[in-house]
Formats: sequence, C-alpha cells, structure tokens
Amino acid sequence: MRLRIQKIPLLIFVLALLVRAAYNLTAAARYLPLADSLQYRDIGLHLVQAHCFCLHGNIPTVGRAPLWPVLIGLLSLPSNPHALSVRLFLCALDAGTCVLIYLFARRLLNAHWALIAGISASLYPNLFIYTGWLYSETLYTFLLTAFIYVLYCFQRERRLRQAVVSGLLVGLLALTRPNGLLLIGLCVVWLLVLAWQRHFNWKYALRMLVLVPALALLLIVPWTLRNYLVTQRFLPVATGDGTVLLGAYNDPVAQRSWDQMTWFNPLKSVPEVAKSFPLYTCDARCEMGREDVYKGHALQWMQTHLERMPGLLTAHLADMWLPVAHESDLPTDRFADQLSTRVVLVWMAIVPLPTYLLALLGLWYTRRRWRDFLFIYGVLLLTIAQNIAFYGIPRFRAPIEPLLILLATCALPSLSKYVTPRHQIK
Repeated sequence: MRLRIQKIPLLIFVLALLVRAAYNLTAAARYLPLADSLQYRDIGLHLVQAHCFCLHGNIPTVGRAPLWPVLIGLLSLPSNPHALSVRLFLCALDAGTCVLIYLFARRLLNAHWALIAGISASLYPNLFIYTGWLYSETLYTFLLTAFIYVLYCFQRERRLRQAVVSGLLVGLLALTRPNGLLLIGLCVVWLLVLAWQRHFNWKYALRMLVLVPALALLLIVPWTLRNYLVTQRFLPVATGDGTVLLGAYNDPVAQRSWDQMTWFNPLKSVPEVAKSFPLYTCDARCEMGREDVYKGHALQWMQTHLERMPGLLTAHLADMWLPVAHESDLPTDRFADQLSTRVVLVWMAIVPLPTYLLALLGLWYTRRRWRDFLFIYGVLLLTIAQNIAFYGIPRFRAPIEPLLILLATCALPSLSKYVTPRHQIK
C-alpha cells in the first residue's frame, strides 16, 4: 500500500505531461513566438550567442526580468530557435506543478482527496494552455506553488532546509517577475502574525525573518548591480510598470465595454506620449526615462478622470475572473479554426467557473484552519490587488490557479457529507 501511494505522484506527473504534450503537438503545433514571447526568445538568444542581455542589437535592456530569457537561451542551444524544446520544458514544469498540488492536498486532507486534486490539476485547461507559448506564466506558477508548499512544510516541521529552499525560491520568483519582490514582504507579515499567535516561537520567526530575505537578496543583488551599471540608477530587477499603467489608464481603454477595459499598447492608445522615445534604439537609461514619463502621464490621467476610476477598477476585478483566456499570441486564439483548439476552448469555458465556486466554499469550510491557509489567503489577496491596480485578464490569474484547485478540493469533503446515501449514515 505504501509503495502504491509513493507511485501516485509519478502517475500524476505522467498524466499531466501527456495532456500538455498532446496540447502542444495538436492545438499549438504550428506555434512560433510573437509579441512578448518573441522578446523573451530574442533576449535569451542574444545572451547565449553575444553574451549581452539585449533585445535589439547590442543595446542592453532592463525591460525584462532575467530568469525566463536565460532559460530560453540555454534550452535553445542544442536546437534551432523555433524548436519544441522550450515548450516541452514548460510541459514538464507544469506537470511538476500538478504534483505539488497533489502533495499539498495530501498534507492538508488525505491521499484520496489529494488524488482528485492531482488529476483535476492535470486536466485543468487554465494551467496547461500556458505551456503552448513562451510567456513566463508556467515558470512563475511553478515557483510560486513550490514556495507556498515549502512554507507550509516549514510551518509544520520547522526544518532548516525548508527555510533555505523558501528563501531561494522567492529569489527566483523575483528574477522571473519583478512583483515577486512583494512576496518577501508578504512572508515577513506571515511570520509576524504566526509568531504573535504563538504558532511559531519568536526564535524561529526571527531566524526566518533574517534567512529568507537574505537568501533571496543573494540571488537578486548581482542582477541589481548589473542594472546599476547600465542605468546608473537603482533598479532591483526590471522596469516596465510605466508601460503597463499608461496602457491601462487612457481614454481609448476607458471608452471600451467593461470586458475590454484591459490594456492597449501606448504606441497606439497614447501615441503623442510614446513617439517621444525611439522604438528600437532605446537603451537601458532611455527605458528608465521612458517608464518614468509613462508612469507620470498615467497618474495624471487618473487624477483628471477620477469619475472613471471606479468603473475601470471594477472592470479590472471582473476581467481577471473571465473563464476563457484570450491573447494575441496564445495558440487557442491564433489557431482557433482547428478541431483540437475548439475542444480546448470548450473545456476552458466549462471547467473554471465550477472550480471558482468550489474554491469560495473551500474558503468557508477551511476558516477554522486559518493558520494553515494564512499564506494562501495572502497570496490570493495580493494577486487580486495587483490585478485591480494595473489591469485584470485571465492570464494574470494563472499564478493562483493551483491555489483555487486546492481550495476547491478542500470543499469536497464537507460537500460529500450531503451526498452520502442515507443507509450509509448510522
């Protein structure tokens, strides 16, 4: 029996890997990188071929976090730039996320419900669709799920290696996306609350308060120094928040229907601002200046359009919960005429909403175990707050999809009591 339980993670990994490989070999078979995917790929190839973290020519850039382009460059070395190797790597990484969901659910519940969670994650469309392109969602989701799981293990077992791994993981998260830095602050708040509640003694809490940020900074500081050398300014990981804000807060976006109030490229939505900066020859210092200007114009627009802000922010919140993800570079949009794509789109339209409803019930049923779920609550709130502040789309929900699956699974034991046949109740 013990041997059988130990094989379950492997079986879940294989099932998840097969589902993702099938998606990549059918719906995403004709995929070639465009948009952000193309930028990630080009930076990665420049890095391994010319030893320059550059997008155009040999001009250094600070517009992207380094980890994902570096991985793309390394994975592209043994093959041509259009090979399937990078996406197959994403398939394996996302299958690993499914295993983490299983292991997490087994600790929170039991092996029976954990198996359901693992199989559900393996077949969950809003996880596997992001393995079909070269965006960073799958990598970030894997690292975040691993980080939360390791923190939970530390909460239960107090082992030094778990503290070390959690510090390294949050550093990798920050190097994947700059907003990963916020997780360091969230971890500090989590530790202080649990110490105040006497779940940790203060000795363990203080050790973690020093160790986790220190290990994260050990990974981040070298890249921060590189950024200083190319910009002469302090920049921990990457810039780009000005482009995001200006694309989200402008007149063309505000005039759209609520489900389209997301982001519109400043080159088209606010050309009078964007044309002040070169498109292909903007170096790292130029990028910093551009983002400052963009951010200033976005904040000015907010201040002069306060009457539109409630509607925009509400739309951001609503848009992140739309079940079907639509992106210009997503294979399900680019190759929508294929039968395999139509199957995925139908599956994507059906599965998420029941999962969200079950996750809401899971929040209610787990309220008495709030200490076990405290960091999960924090990550959910932090992600939702970021989507409201910047803009909300289904893709930005991707990092918390594993948490929604976990919470949905946590609702099932309580709900099963209501469907147990009467003759089985004594």
